[in-house]
Parts: sequence; structure tokens; C-alpha cells
Amino acid sequence: MEEKKDRLDRQFAFIREIDREKLIGRQTWLADGSRKENDAEHAWHLAMMTILLSEYAKDEIDVLRTVTMVLLHDIVEIDAGDTYAYDEKAKESQHDREQAAADRIFGLLPEDQGTSLRTLFEEFEEGNTAEARFAHAMDNLQPMMLNDAAGGKGWIEHGVHLSWLLKRNECTPEGSPVLWDWAKEKIIGPNVEKGNLLDDVTK
Repeated sequence: MEEKKDRLDRQFAFIREIDREKLIGRQTWLADGSRKENDAEHAWHLAMMTILLSEYAKDEIDVLRTVTMVLLHDIVEIDAGDTYAYDEKAKESQHDREQAAADRIFGLLPEDQGTSLRTLFEEFEEGNTAEARFAHAMDNLQPMMLNDAAGGKGWIEHGVHLSWLLKRNECTPEGSPVLWDWAKEKIIGPNVEKGNLLDDVTK
């Protein structure tokens, strides 16, 4: 009985701790351009996208495993903070910051659950499975979709170049070539034409 109580205490300690993900701001504006999203909103959006768009995965995926992965992938930012996609300086220390955060946060859980969720987090980071590749595609497409909906606000704010976006999305077709082709036609091309993305590729 005491062991079960300790297990439940640790589970709720983790559940309380991840509430802090709602406080971690990102650089992506909401679709209406009213404010920027937070990490928890981002993770929820990715989970919904995974459920709705899984039929377009390049390879067959375990949807629940992928949903769990996208819900977990930014939890480490509670300690490590959000690293903006195009902040090359911050990326230099990103891995070490996030690994230290993973040690602490997943360590709050009972050992079996902490190990299981940490394994999914690492699977996402490594990007070698069908689920991880699709999760990365979702993680790349979601801010792209929101930037487009907000009139390119985030791209304009940071002076984002087309070449930066294409480099960031090098692996997106490995998760879903169908969704990548759609994004090129419906999002990237039109935003280059509007000047929201700086075209340093075709010139």
C-alpha cells in the first residue's frame, strides 16, 4: 500500500510539474496574430495534427505512440527554455540543456514510466523511426501553417530566409512527402511571392 502511494505521489509530482509547459513561450504567432503560442498549445496542436493527418505518413505508424511522442517532445523546455528554430547560437548548447532537463523531469516519475517516456523522447530526438520522422514532420509543418495563417508575421519579424526554411525541412519529406508537397504549393510558394520569406534560393 505504501509503495502504491509513493508511486501515485511521483506520478502527480510529474503531472504538476508539466503544467509549467504552459508558461514556456514560443516564437510562433497564433493563426489570428493576436499573440504567440506556448509549448503546451504547440504540443496539443501537434497531437491533433498527428491524429488527423496520419493517413499521409510515408510509412505506416503507430498513431498513439506518435501522439505520445509529440506531447512529450518539448517538456524538457520547462528547464531548457525554447530554442528558436533559426537561433544558431542557442542551438550550440541546446542538446546539453535538454538532456539535463530530461534527467530531472522524467526522473520525477516512477522508474518504469520515467524510462518509458524518456525512451520516447530520445526516439523523437534521434528521428530514426517512422513515428519519429512523422512527428518531426508535424513539428515542422505546424509553425509553418501558423506563420502562413498569421500573414507571415513570424517570418517577417525574424527576417527568415527561404533557404533557412528549406534546410530545417530537409527531413520533412521523410515523414510525409504528400504533406511536404502540399506545404510547398500552398504555403511556401505563396509566401515567397508575397515577400514574407526572403528568397535567396532562386535569385
